[in-house]
Amino acid sequence: MVGLAADWLTSAANTNMFTYEIAPVFVLLEYVTLRKMREMVGWPGGCGDGIFSPGGAISNMYAMLIARFKMFPEVKEKGMAAIPRLVAFTSEHSHFSVKKGAAALGIGTDSVILIRCDERGKMIPSDLERRILEAKQKGFVPFLVSATAGTTVYGAFDPLIAIADICKKYKIWMHVDGAWGGGLLMSRKHKWKLNGVERANSVTWNPHKMMGVPLQCSALLVREEGLMQSCNQMHASYLFQQDKHYDLSYDTGDKALQCGRHVDVFKLWLMWRAKGTTGFEAQIDKCLELAEYLYNKIKNREGYQMVFDGKPQHTNVCFWYIPPSLRSMEDNEERMSRLMKVAPVIKARMMEYGTTMVSYQPLGDKVNFFRMVISNPAATHQDIDFLIDEIERLGQDL
Repeated sequence: MVGLAADWLTSAANTNMFTYEIAPVFVLLEYVTLRKMREMVGWPGGCGDGIFSPGGAISNMYAMLIARFKMFPEVKEKGMAAIPRLVAFTSEHSHFSVKKGAAALGIGTDSVILIRCDERGKMIPSDLERRILEAKQKGFVPFLVSATAGTTVYGAFDPLIAIADICKKYKIWMHVDGAWGGGLLMSRKHKWKLNGVERANSVTWNPHKMMGVPLQCSALLVREEGLMQSCNQMHASYLFQQDKHYDLSYDTGDKALQCGRHVDVFKLWLMWRAKGTTGFEAQIDKCLELAEYLYNKIKNREGYQMVFDGKPQHTNVCFWYIPPSLRSMEDNEERMSRLMKVAPVIKARMMEYGTTMVSYQPLGDKVNFFRMVISNPAATHQDIDFLIDEIERLGQDL
């Protein structure tokens, strides 16, 4: 409710985030809120820079843009033709936005090298190092490693300390896509999953995901102050006059790609003031506890099979529902072919009955499985029990 009230007030003010004189309060709120988020990442005194952007995909693209500029500042004026062939690295389970950013920036999707993951969906550091060396031998220039803190499907957290060691060794920009998992920094119980994030050069963190801030609210945090400004500024004299009577560092518009920029900070700031860090911590811990409750209910239940062993690291619970007709079948190609059709039919029936909705997808050689993700702290154990019963009711005749 607090976030919704803040959104109404934001819309009522109907202002733009490009200069201090146009949005003085909101510019200052963005300044203090981003600094607090950088403190929670672990950068001393919240040093660095950052911006709220229109979603995690754009935040990740900003990171790629800034990493390229840091290595080859001449690219800003002269373009890609003036620099060597660049390559970026990310895990095979990473978000599609890494490739999309490479396409948009003219780097190309072929220049994004996918690193193998272990059975839990975490990037394998030894494979990362091997692929970096391979790329260098081919004459390519590695400029970015995008690690993931909370992958989209498995909710996996890449081993950030080992990745940071490799990035330091080969002098490569380390970005952490914590769009989904960044909220765990609020939790004393779970923030260890992001150990090493403080060694990153940039971090994406979406409060509109785990923290429940109304859409949209995504932050890119950058460790080096001034880099974002140098990368993006165009010195438009009709907006960013150099002889204004106040500190020009509060004119944040020139470090953004956008000119018109929506006020995304106020709802997060007001919610944080209302709940406190401990309030966010409580709701995040509750969501993770509900995910563990679901996992414990179905891991040994007849008709359910987990996609990977062990309890989930985030609130993503991945499983197959096996209808009675398939339970005694041999594990062969025909069974896989039939199992692949189960989740889509159950999801369609969920939507037709209007009772619930759970996503599904295939991954690698695994056929369609359910991916239950819990991010609403209003959910209860009864809701989880209902979901299990509903899947069984809708799928028992398949």
